[in-house]
Amino acid sequence: MRLPETMAGRIVASLRDDIVTMALKPGDVISESDIASRHGVSRQPVREAFIRLSQQGLLMIRPKRATVIKKISADGVRQSRFIRESIEVEIVRRVAGDPHADTISILTNIIAAQQAASDAGDIRGFHGLDEEFHRQLALLAGVEYAWHLVADHKIQLDRVRYLTLGRASSEYAIAEHKAITAAVGAGDVVLAEKEIRKHLARAEVLLSQTIADFPDYFECADRAH
Repeated sequence: MRLPETMAGRIVASLRDDIVTMALKPGDVISESDIASRHGVSRQPVREAFIRLSQQGLLMIRPKRATVIKKISADGVRQSRFIRESIEVEIVRRVAGDPHADTISILTNIIAAQQAASDAGDIRGFHGLDEEFHRQLALLAGVEYAWHLVADHKIQLDRVRYLTLGRASSEYAIAEHKAITAAVGAGDVVLAEKEIRKHLARAEVLLSQTIADFPDYFECADRAH
């Protein structure tokens, strides 16, 4: 997500990262004064950051009461996946239809780094490299802005993905990234689309798994299903 280089923007990025990686869990309470103290700033940029995060569905701001990290919305996760798939299918089709000379090496290098992070049990590093793989596809397609749109709308999905990241899950992702890369490298638009759809469709399985494993992290309506 592109934010102005302001203190409010930096606080948004920091808190978003904490929320996605579960350093701040659904239901946790945070305060403007605590965050202001942590960043060494006044409460004004923190207030701005809280408003932005509330608009993104991550915080519940309650006047004269504590601000709470919002629980995950299953419907929000599904809508995130819909937006992401709609955009990324077109990105992959474009890359496969006109692959650059260095496409395979760029993607393969990222996959190798992902494997190293998985082997080391580095979940945060693996997640960052997973993001980079998809961002690079957008760059190769010449539509980096499209990736920023995806990033802005997939926060709820990221929260679920981070909860399920482990050795088995990361190996699935690596295998799927290899399949996407092979299809793109072969210039096979149909296969590349099939592989990216398969890759992104796994979000539904992860969602069901996460609701079962962490029911208290989800909104009440989600837990009832």
